[in-house]
Amino acid sequence: MDSSSEPAQRPPDLSGLRVIAFESRMAAETARLIERSGGIAMIAPAMREVPLGDNPAALDFADRLLAGEIDIAIFLTGVGVRALFQVIQTRHARAALIAALGRIVTVVRGPKPLAALRELGLQPTIEAPEPNTWRELLGALAARCDLRGRRVALQEYGVSNRDLVSALEARGAEVTVVPVYRWTLPADRGPLSEALHAIADGKAQVALFTSSNQVTNVMQVAEAEGIGDAVKRGLGSMAVGSIGPVCSQELRARGIPADFEPAHPKLGHLVKEAALRARQLLAAKRASGSIRAVSPARPLILDAQSAPKPHLWNHPFLKACRREPAEYTPIWLMRQAGRYMPEYRRVRDRYGFIEMCSRPDLAAEVTVTAVERLGVDAAIIFADILLPLIPMQVGLHYEKGDGPVIDRPVRSNADLARIPEFDVAALSFVGESIRLVDRAIGAKTPIIGFAGAPFTLASYLIEGGSSRQYQTTKTLMYTEPETWHRLMELLVRITADYLNLQVDAGASVVQLFDSWVGSLGPDDYRRFVLPHTATLISKVKPGVPVIHFGTITGNLLELMREAGGDVIGLDWRVDLAEAWKRLGYDVAVQGNLDPIALFADLPEIRARARTILDKAAGRPGHIFNLGHGILPETPVDHVIALVEAVHELSRR
Repeated sequence: MDSSSEPAQRPPDLSGLRVIAFESRMAAETARLIERSGGIAMIAPAMREVPLGDNPAALDFADRLLAGEIDIAIFLTGVGVRALFQVIQTRHARAALIAALGRIVTVVRGPKPLAALRELGLQPTIEAPEPNTWRELLGALAARCDLRGRRVALQEYGVSNRDLVSALEARGAEVTVVPVYRWTLPADRGPLSEALHAIADGKAQVALFTSSNQVTNVMQVAEAEGIGDAVKRGLGSMAVGSIGPVCSQELRARGIPADFEPAHPKLGHLVKEAALRARQLLAAKRASGSIRAVSPARPLILDAQSAPKPHLWNHPFLKACRREPAEYTPIWLMRQAGRYMPEYRRVRDRYGFIEMCSRPDLAAEVTVTAVERLGVDAAIIFADILLPLIPMQVGLHYEKGDGPVIDRPVRSNADLARIPEFDVAALSFVGESIRLVDRAIGAKTPIIGFAGAPFTLASYLIEGGSSRQYQTTKTLMYTEPETWHRLMELLVRITADYLNLQVDAGASVVQLFDSWVGSLGPDDYRRFVLPHTATLISKVKPGVPVIHFGTITGNLLELMREAGGDVIGLDWRVDLAEAWKRLGYDVAVQGNLDPIALFADLPEIRARARTILDKAAGRPGHIFNLGHGILPETPVDHVIALVEAVHELSRR
């Protein structure tokens, strides 16, 4: 460790603090570093590497390498390099493999794979600079090589780095992932269990995480032992250190904000940073009484000394978003301002749909009318998920009976290049609509802003309108992944600006509608959608809850949870109790009455509402809603009866 980089204000000091480190391979070194700074080390290995016994992907990589079908090989870990050679040497001579690697571009992420390749007599072509995350690796590679059309082999370590794969594909590379080992729980889980109970019982002050997979395994064991919530509460009162951005992202995904990262993602720097900052962090937490209500994707942190509580902080709807107990289960309904209401129809008969969206006075009128007529707990601004496509100049218009139509769909890189620079000011009318609603009912009712998710918007753009099979969309994904990823990146930037415009105007919560994503299988979602949706959610302003909703997504729930959102919306095709258990109780849920149920008689509606409330079991974090929007022919009095039943049956 280089002492010259230490701040001058005071020496590192962990004296008397119990420090839990979930380190495996460097357990002994970690303990020495902690104890050298005066800390009481408690080392709890949380993972181990298990080489893949049967690894046809590695053997296929070797065959393609020797055949000259690989242009670039990326090595992410030293253990991975050694494990890979153990496998491929069973089929091919080591000398031939080394010679083949010497003829192509080889890239290493940091000193460990560099050392492993040097052991083989190879000097890599490119070494990622500090802090050697995937972003530095990509930057170094892109600066030296044109990736368009290049065949890239990526040695994965335990799990694939989806962000790196997507970024390589976005630059035109053809990526092959080469697995070499998997991560699993340690054979002896005793130390890990002991550490988790120490955290849950408030007997530790500092926690150090050195990989994202540690986070996953730690919480998996905590949940299995029935102390998941207690561990999260315990970590909330500790100084939590993360080795770097990827690890911090996984902590946030599990509802655990990281308090600090080292300047360089190295174990020694992490312990040093803990020694420098732990006491100050712990004192601040004790003094401030910080409220830590966290989202899966972004921390919703409010420190009493640094930030005021948002407007309507104690409203039941916002409490539910934060998974805090509320006096009753809040309810709002998708399409609550719609054609089933006579007040809406009177306005709609005089104005076109786009005109209603773009005139703040009309949009505010129908938004407020729905809230006041129904007695719901939130207002969702009257708008449309496709409004951001208007300034993209793709010829969006609405055909009676056919829905939205796009005259100039995006089906190639050339089509994408024709889209002009996006200025979110073109959608300022939505912000003004929110301001008008806020003036009318904002003193007592939270306002929801919303947008279409990148996949759904991309599908409209590519298909040119609605679709059943999404053939054109999927074909572009599969055949032109570079164009696909560039389009998704554009939509992420546009949608993030649009959502934050709504937040600035007064929206307390935002909802992301991924209406069409249920057309995908898990593998396609993981590769083509998840990284972009996660990036979008991370760009929403801190402290603003995000509701992440899709339809026909029973097979994608865990992946949607991974992509992010403080609340996961459920459609009526899944059992709420089962779905919430799958998602984990550290995220809120919204739903999920079948919209058709509102056509039943009132006793049946009440019975179905009770069933859903029973499935939520009174657990904090349930927002009652339909599994999709209210249908046009729905009787208004049935909707009002549902709202009243939910309030009555759920009152604590």
